[in-house]
Amino acid sequence: MHRTRSTWRTRTAATLTALVFTLAVPVASATEATDSQVAVTAQAEDVDYATWQRDVAAVVSVARPYIEQRIAGGSGQKQAIVLDIDNTSLETDFHGFWVYPTPAIKPVLDLARYADSRGVDIFFVTARPGIIYSLTEYNLKKAGYPISGLYVRDLPDLFAEVSAYKTAKRAEIEAKGYTVIANIGNNTTDLVGGHAERTFKLPDYDGQLS
Repeated sequence: MHRTRSTWRTRTAATLTALVFTLAVPVASATEATDSQVAVTAQAEDVDYATWQRDVAAVVSVARPYIEQRIAGGSGQKQAIVLDIDNTSLETDFHGFWVYPTPAIKPVLDLARYADSRGVDIFFVTARPGIIYSLTEYNLKKAGYPISGLYVRDLPDLFAEVSAYKTAKRAEIEAKGYTVIANIGNNTTDLVGGHAERTFKLPDYDGQLS
């Protein structure tokens, strides 16, 4: 399944437009990951669904043992994992708007459910606007995700940088007494700004995935 950058962005916009009639959701491109991030690279012009799935699995295969170890050593802590949604938790850019709810990304779903079963709270911080909060929450639940909290961008947040908004929401989670043991996303804007012990970057192939 070959996708050009313009195809991906058009498809993502069409999906959200169909859900709320008219809606613009900014798409952020990723840059090189920091040392604390796990990055997978591929030739963007050769990316298809199977390649993407393998690349996602490669990142999760690194994240999973770290999270298992961190949970085991975190007795007495309120632990949390923060997840992005589009192309991190849900296969947004690989399904048309008529496929609803959007399926989960299975390795990420399995990781979230494992952590939840060990007492870790799962928070979602997305750049999606608040107008589709209910649709987003419904989709995540139907896909099988445990949800301890879902943060979407309200009107004031739409005028802020995505990275600043996401950083602020992780800080809010910490202010509730949580230790964010892992933050997982597919864009650099999902991950920069701190307020997480470790970050894991899924592929976006130079911004081809939203």
